[in-house]
Amino acid sequence: MRKIGIIADSTCDLSEELLKRYQISIFPLHIHLGEEEYEDGVNITPEQIYEWSDAHKTTPKTSALSPQKATDFLEKQLEEYEQIICFCISEEMSSCANVMRMATDELDAKERVKVIDSRNLSTGIGLQIIEAAKMANEGETVEAIVNRILELQPFVRASFVVDTLTYLHRGGRCSGLTALAGSTLRIHPCISVAEGKMQPGKKYRGKMAKIINEYVNDLMPALKKSYSERVFITHSGCEQNIIDSVKKQLEEMNYFDEILITRAGGVVTSHCGPGTLGVLFIERDR
Repeated sequence: MRKIGIIADSTCDLSEELLKRYQISIFPLHIHLGEEEYEDGVNITPEQIYEWSDAHKTTPKTSALSPQKATDFLEKQLEEYEQIICFCISEEMSSCANVMRMATDELDAKERVKVIDSRNLSTGIGLQIIEAAKMANEGETVEAIVNRILELQPFVRASFVVDTLTYLHRGGRCSGLTALAGSTLRIHPCISVAEGKMQPGKKYRGKMAKIINEYVNDLMPALKKSYSERVFITHSGCEQNIIDSVKKQLEEMNYFDEILITRAGGVVTSHCGPGTLGVLFIERDR
């Protein structure tokens, strides 16, 4: 039996390569297309979500896994690991963390399982997971890992620029008038995560190729004060030239050890739509 296992829900948006590298186990959230239910990253693709959403003019619903599935998953993990650290999407956005706590109670495993509310989403969670996995591999205790993650959480910088307001409108996150004006005027809002919630930020105007460059430039002061081990470029299906341009901007800083590019999963896809791109990192606290 291995000592510490790291598990996380599918909203962390880590690639298969990173999951294997850091030995992370994933449990999927659910995506509802009308009456049909799917498991994020298992039996549905972002393209299928876009097709359904456009055909039905609405946003898919997303939900945490059922208590029974959570218990079954956690039980198998406890057969493999002495202790487990479980990362979940922000409790402001989902009941996932609470479901995993209930599963922990059901299995009478409070002493073996620590459930962390990431206070974030997408690779804003992924950054925390990788830090935890590295510490576990270095032999740190669960207590030390959890304390370190909680220290870092306020400094995780997660933001995205949205290409189209259509999906936010369908999900009730902006008015029809705002969506129409945004389309006409080519307005692209920046959505950031603060205190566990998604909040609107700067509104960029113009073509995505141009404004993404501006967005990265706006992040530069914080990027230069960030931990240099890694930075994420996470997108929901962007043109390759835009992704390449962002990567080039980050490479020209000559600062980061790794520039990781990941495709957003079903949850970000469902609510933000295609063409969304974000740069995610951890800023130093001093």
